[in-house]
Amino acid sequence: MSAPNVSASDVPRAAVARRPAGFQDPAYQAFWLLRIAFVAAPLLFGLDKFFDWLVDWERYLAPEINDIIPGNAHQAMLAVGLVEIVAGLVVAVRPRFGGYLVAAWLAGIILNLVMIGDYYDVALRDFGLLLAALTLARLATAFPARRPGA
Repeated sequence: MSAPNVSASDVPRAAVARRPAGFQDPAYQAFWLLRIAFVAAPLLFGLDKFFDWLVDWERYLAPEINDIIPGNAHQAMLAVGLVEIVAGLVVAVRPRFGGYLVAAWLAGIILNLVMIGDYYDVALRDFGLLLAALTLARLATAFPARRPGA
């Protein structure tokens, strides 16, 4: 007896959404591009908080935030850098959770920038990154990690 002829439109949506994908799949490519970006960017920017290669990060800390946190702006940026490094590592190993973590972190950065008042352009860029991080988290549900031997 032969199997019935089943077309793609007959397959339940949930079965298609969690299928193993190859690199020829555009959605899988998008997932990996976002995953690489949200591992690399937080790691590099987090490290830069320690070495100040790119930017004087302390100028991006709202005075109201600086007044309520312990320590000074430099110490705050070191803590921010550490959080960013951890967020990048979480995206590397658990992108479904890490995407939401990075999105929440970006929401805090946006709030901080809006409080300063001079960096609306950067806040708008970070809003785009926040949406991309949420997209990564959603795509991660469609492409679960492959287990060894599976």
